Amino acid sequence: MKKLNVKNNEAAIYGVGGLGEIGKNTYGIQFQDEIILIDAGIKFPEDDLLGVDYVIPDYQYLVDNKDKIKALVITHGHEDHIGGVPYLMKVLNVPIYAGPLAMALIKNKLEEHGLLNSVELHEISDKSVLKFRKMKVSFFRTTHSIPDTVGIAVHTPVGVIVETGDYKFDLTPVTNQPPDLQEMARLGAEGVLCLMSDSTNAEKPIWTHSEKWVGNSIAHIFDQIQDRIIFATFASNISRIKTACDNAMAHGRKIAVFGRSMDAAIVNGRELGYLDIPDDAFVDAHDLQSLPANKTLILCTGSQGEPMAALSRIANGTHRQISIQPGDTVIFSSNPIPGNTTSVNSVINKLEEAGANVIHGRVNNIHTSGHGGQEEQKLMLRLMKPKFFMPIHGEYRMLKIHTELAEQCGVPMDHSFIMQNGDVLALSKDNARMAGHFQAGDVYIDGSGIGDIGSIVLRDRQLLSEEGIVVVVATINLHNQEIQSGPDILSRGFVYMQESGELLDEGRRLVFKTIRKAMRAKKATESSIRNAVIDDLQEFLYDKTERHPMILPMLIMNGNQK
Repeated sequence: MKKLNVKNNEAAIYGVGGLGEIGKNTYGIQFQDEIILIDAGIKFPEDDLLGVDYVIPDYQYLVDNKDKIKALVITHGHEDHIGGVPYLMKVLNVPIYAGPLAMALIKNKLEEHGLLNSVELHEISDKSVLKFRKMKVSFFRTTHSIPDTVGIAVHTPVGVIVETGDYKFDLTPVTNQPPDLQEMARLGAEGVLCLMSDSTNAEKPIWTHSEKWVGNSIAHIFDQIQDRIIFATFASNISRIKTACDNAMAHGRKIAVFGRSMDAAIVNGRELGYLDIPDDAFVDAHDLQSLPANKTLILCTGSQGEPMAALSRIANGTHRQISIQPGDTVIFSSNPIPGNTTSVNSVINKLEEAGANVIHGRVNNIHTSGHGGQEEQKLMLRLMKPKFFMPIHGEYRMLKIHTELAEQCGVPMDHSFIMQNGDVLALSKDNARMAGHFQAGDVYIDGSGIGDIGSIVLRDRQLLSEEGIVVVVATINLHNQEIQSGPDILSRGFVYMQESGELLDEGRRLVFKTIRKAMRAKKATESSIRNAVIDDLQEFLYDKTERHPMILPMLIMNGNQK
């Protein structure tokens, strides 16, 4: 194993992403020259990552060991578990194994990136078994907020390593895919060497409500509403979409779908048999106006306040086909992801101002988590009875609490390992130890650029967003030491130019003197003049305004230079 202290009779497990964070779930299980990868997710950027679309892991360790990777196996189809697949496939072309819905979503992503015909794809079920030369992979059914979720058991020569994926114990799921407790118990009875388990709700001393419970609340709400309903949820939450559509049809409402990802979810859900909705239950957008308000359901994206999603455009009055009407009820059937609360509140306020009645929040019982609380985490631990424990999928405090729960369930504290991305845990039949570290940082995706956004670019974006920019334009002849035109100063996001003429005039005079002085220096260059302008103007503007705008000199060089 490259640069890692793992012995020939040990298995190794590590997170390339997903440890100490929510998102980027990408885990490796390795024995000698075989690696099984589990999931390839993205993380959505925090507010300080200005302009960044997604965050993926640094795949360099995997690239260095690509000949050892036998498979990428997928637990389920959420973005934090499959969003990185196309980016990973661009550097590692390995076979992918996934359940029906996850596979449909992965195919869409690969097609968007022009990779669909070059990647080996295999659809699996919870009964599938994958056999490799030294390791074997089996699956067991779990429940989450999306169909076809599985946990993964990797059978190595030193023992079985189980990765749960995201799960809760929903005994009454609307998709009729209950968790396979018997298989989990069987794995535990035969012996689990190490359990890697979802820690998202480790802080909550609860048993997470069933999706059926949410369905009853939504049915009650539909019974009460006599006008138009706009229902917003995650496009990936097929269970919630099913509940909304079933209630719409029960009340004689036609369904209009808005949002590209929601359209795709409906298509995939119907093709795979999770959504039993006849063609005549749907209505086109242009036919909405001809239907009574109490006979329509608008199903849309935007429950997280995303600015370009259908619901945000409806709230802003910029949607081409829908505007809020008096009496409309908007249902937010999700909770804000951390970091999205402000955006969601803004959309709710705009909807209310436009005359809609908005139903949201826990008080209305219209959402439940897809992740198990402490009681379900303890049940998983009791079923699996692992010798060693590695909490995954959570921030540090969640991982720490999860190890405390494991101790309550019989796993000694020194048999639990809170790890960071890139840390390696080496396992033999009787022992576990830390065995080195590899680089596993963040890679930023901005538009089509991968990894070309670094800390300097982010710092510049932060500066621009907070302090603005001042552009200095001048034409100079360095050979003759002449300023042929300018300098002119333009301000964007720093000061309002029409009301700051005196400040900018004083700044122009300063820059004129700075350029003349810098040109007379013995080894004057364009770069040295630019730096002099930045230094002097920055100091001047801070003295006058106590602000640090970005200074961008644009020097046009004429004539033969020195």
